[in-house]
Amino acid sequence: MANDAPPAKAAAQPRAEIDGRTRAVPAAPAQAAAQPRAGIDGATRVILAANLAVTGIVLLLMMLLGLLLRLGQSGWIELEPDRFYQVMTVHGVGMVGIAALGGVSVMWYFLGRYVRLNRAALVANLALFLLGVVMILGADFLGGFAGAWTFLYPLPAHSAGAWEMGAAAWHLFGLLLVGVGFLLVCLEVGRALIVGYGGIGRALGWPQLFGLSTADPPPPTVIASAMVTIVTTAALVGGAAIIILSLVNLFIPAFEIDPLLAKNIIYFFGHVFINATIYMTVIAVYEVLPQYAGRPWKTSRVFLAAWTGSTTMVLIIFPHHLLMDLVMPKWSMVMGQILSYTNSFPVLVVTGLGALAIVHRSNMRWDLISGLLFLSMFGWMAGVIPAVIDATIVMNSVLHNTLWVPGHFHFYLLLGVVPMIFGFMFHVTRGRERQPAAASPFDLWAACFYAVAGLGFVAMFLYAGRHSVPRRWAVHLPEWIVYDQIASVMAIGVLLAATLFVGRFLVRMPRMLAAE
Repeated sequence: MANDAPPAKAAAQPRAEIDGRTRAVPAAPAQAAAQPRAGIDGATRVILAANLAVTGIVLLLMMLLGLLLRLGQSGWIELEPDRFYQVMTVHGVGMVGIAALGGVSVMWYFLGRYVRLNRAALVANLALFLLGVVMILGADFLGGFAGAWTFLYPLPAHSAGAWEMGAAAWHLFGLLLVGVGFLLVCLEVGRALIVGYGGIGRALGWPQLFGLSTADPPPPTVIASAMVTIVTTAALVGGAAIIILSLVNLFIPAFEIDPLLAKNIIYFFGHVFINATIYMTVIAVYEVLPQYAGRPWKTSRVFLAAWTGSTTMVLIIFPHHLLMDLVMPKWSMVMGQILSYTNSFPVLVVTGLGALAIVHRSNMRWDLISGLLFLSMFGWMAGVIPAVIDATIVMNSVLHNTLWVPGHFHFYLLLGVVPMIFGFMFHVTRGRERQPAAASPFDLWAACFYAVAGLGFVAMFLYAGRHSVPRRWAVHLPEWIVYDQIASVMAIGVLLAATLFVGRFLVRMPRMLAAE
């Protein structure tokens, strides 16, 4: 039988100053009891600031690389095919990695209000991330590795002379270091949740979900962090295993791997890991929007069931990436399609409707922070629609090898994950300000400009995919170039707005370090 609440000292009921009035934000007894302290210490704040600075700078560089790809396809610049695929590889790997680094920053910052975390894991993660990034950049731009983020076996060892074995080895080892860093964070988060709540199941609210306890369930931040810990740990272990096996194959060619098994493990790792980034960053929505609206985000049994359901489904949904592999078992294909539909509802509907319910008639003041976080809800929910369409078997056979696929994942990254990270950056640099400042016309225009440019950019991917323009082609036919040119203009707009956001964060970063 579960304990009613984790042993800890009670914390004062939080209060938020919104619209000139101080409003109480009720905390459930179990939530209040789970807070050993408010916020994080100064040393951890410095590490998180470094994390966010790296996130912002690398994000801009990855956007710039993406722009170069579209400019090359549009014919506006000359980009040799070899260089195109090197840039594509760095862009793909870098965007996934930097989304995860930003997501870890969000999760660690808010989870630190409920459990005690050891910042050594955060330091190790940042150090391994930077070391791994240097190795990957050297392997790709100097060594010529261009095997895409998927590094599908046996491509690293059989490049037809495009790169040397050493470049492939450096790239894979760099990936391994980055993955080990994130794994250390997951293990530390899991340890803290077990100590603070008595187990991962309790942190997910299973006693309350299954009627074993009448205590208030854990707060949304704890539930999301528990889910992330489970799925990301499994993904990273799988990814590390296939990377190590690929490295062995590089140096001992007689050691062979089943190509279909390798592809399944790679896509399991990739799909789960990139999905985990949005589960980390959505914590900012759970924590910040209620402060603006003056209403708590309640953890009902429906909320608990949604997160538990998604914990299971996100681990087994990856076969929808393999619908073109006719040798896959038929049951796995059917499962991939069915779960693609069902997994879209639990957390998305609960979180999306929850955000609407909190905002509705709350008289909240809109500024850049709340606007970006609310935009991220649209990006996440709308971005899933093209993903579900592609996961439908009859549609996948037509769309999967087209620009439709980068369209759907740019949708929920560019308009979902990234606005959450930007909103979080501005939230933590408010310093000691508790009342949202009135949004300046410039802020409103910047947010709208980013949203419109981002939507136009992903729309060109989807529209081109609708017309069967293939993905991963360095050179496009003349009739496709108009899509690339429009996308390039939109990408410039996104990059300009993102540069403004990151620049503002870097200028205001001392406020984050000085905040209590």
